Amino acid sequence: MSQKLLPLNPRQMVGLADGNSFYCSCEESVQPWLYGKPIIVASNNDGCAIAMNRLAKKYVKMGDAMFQITDTIKQHGIVTFSSNYELYGDLSNRMHSIFSSFTPPQL
Repeated sequence: MSQKLLPLNPRQMVGLADGNSFYCSCEESVQPWLYGKPIIVASNNDGCAIAMNRLAKKYVKMGDAMFQITDTIKQHGIVTFSSNYELYGDLSNRMHSIFSSFTPPQL
């Protein structure tokens, strides 16, 4: 099946950016000693893993109950955090502000 590329009007162009493992990247940005370590961020009540970086994804799956993976965490030296939505919101706003500086204003 061939795909036909249609010419886009600059007003119709879309950009996509993905903050890979965003919550973990936020934690790493304010605590540089975390670089190169597997990281998990837990849900509100620390019940389950809601975010993990690439290094932790080898051992843990999204939604795993934290009490069930304590041995895995210890065995692989995974650093865990409670979710910090204030930090994530602040860094997300900064990221979006930078992106918007490269785009024309909406008309």
